[in-house]
Amino acid sequence: MKKIFSTVSLVVCFAVTYAQGYKITVHSPDYKGRLAYLAYHFGNKLNAQDSGIISAKGTIVFSGKEKLLGGIYVIVFPGKTQTLDFLIDKSQDITIKADTTDLINKTIITGAPENSLFQQYQKEIAPEGKLLEKERQAYNLAKTKQDSDLHVANYSKINKGLLEVRETYITKYPESMLAVLLKAMREPKVLMDKPVTRQDSLDNYNYYKAHYWDDITLMDDRVIRTPFFIPKLTAYYEKVISQNPDSIIAESDYQLLLARNSPEMYKLMLNWLTDEYFYPKYMGQDAILVHLFEQYHSQGLSPWLTKKQQELISNRAYMEMANLVGSQGADLTLIDSSGKFKSLYDVVADYTVVCFWDPTCGHCKVQIPKIDSIYEASWKKHNVKIYAVLTENVRDQWTQYIRDHNLGDWTNVYQTKEMAKADEDANRTSFRQLYDVTATPTLYLLDKDKRIIMKHLDWEQINDFLNLKWGNKPAADKSK
Repeated sequence: MKKIFSTVSLVVCFAVTYAQGYKITVHSPDYKGRLAYLAYHFGNKLNAQDSGIISAKGTIVFSGKEKLLGGIYVIVFPGKTQTLDFLIDKSQDITIKADTTDLINKTIITGAPENSLFQQYQKEIAPEGKLLEKERQAYNLAKTKQDSDLHVANYSKINKGLLEVRETYITKYPESMLAVLLKAMREPKVLMDKPVTRQDSLDNYNYYKAHYWDDITLMDDRVIRTPFFIPKLTAYYEKVISQNPDSIIAESDYQLLLARNSPEMYKLMLNWLTDEYFYPKYMGQDAILVHLFEQYHSQGLSPWLTKKQQELISNRAYMEMANLVGSQGADLTLIDSSGKFKSLYDVVADYTVVCFWDPTCGHCKVQIPKIDSIYEASWKKHNVKIYAVLTENVRDQWTQYIRDHNLGDWTNVYQTKEMAKADEDANRTSFRQLYDVTATPTLYLLDKDKRIIMKHLDWEQINDFLNLKWGNKPAADKSK
């Protein structure tokens, strides 16, 4: 009796586990003995979820013990030349009878009721899709402006009809998964199609920003596995909101708060933001990663990350903490070319350029003489001084380079092996970490109080900034 009870328990447990998982059965008699994939849309990419070989009977079963996140999934048939989109939501025991001679019109999907409406929609928009592609190709081949304008007008007309079809489905089936996805594809509206005044443009922007997320809820995980969510998220952070780090931090905190009740959305948002600002595109945005680390990662709010990933984020954040724009640069006390200790903070100047360089570096050999030229021609008379740090253990070549290029007006310093070893033994932060030196030359511009104004920019950009401060016209862009 005990043995029977154990067996029954195992069967029940297995059944419960399987019921919570997924099973996608695909019948495709045109492909046998070849590899097929179950994938899902993620921005402009298809990510593989599962794979397997189609049997001799033309059947393949994709299955797993964990339920799939809802969204738009794809069967990628052997050869990767044919694909079939379908929806996955709550019902995940799905059977697909695929007719590869006409996947849209002849394929039958059962087990997930949301696919009936999705297939109906696909059939209805398929002709418009072909016409849009035809106009797109014709536009690319157009040889005159008249032809180009014609194809643009045709494309707009067809696209308008497609949008009307989408709105019809949203209105008729407001509670459907399809309606959720179609609403998420909407472009935010503006108040005026043709703004006239500056205030019109400002009103347009404010309205567009305020209503950007009207049709997407960050509390619905299903929009993640679609072609449009990641592009929409990227566009918002790169083109819609101010690139000021404070604005981005405030927005990210708000959106992460909204996403807290949707674990997958929260995970995606935090991962995406961390990746986006790990190496930021604009100076000053390093504060964003520091904020994400302090408020989320270091608080144990990203438990899905591996220990190695957490260490990578931690190391990068700590490196950036020491040299945030607006903060005071760390003092450095190193040995100059005559053997005397020289402190960065002892350099008295209206502006100090801190230059980390190496005389054996090819890029330095090109840039260092240019920096010295602009220093002699302009910076020097405006009380700008250069504190130059050797990054490699090549002292003889360094001193020779200083002599050959007459860099005697610079404060040229280096760190001995013994000093570096003492810092390491005492667990003191190295100058490389303090100033995020991963390449040479690395340049910083500090003000008279040694606060960081600019960093990781080239000398031309520093020179343009200084000229603006001095009331001079910025120099024209030069090839590097």
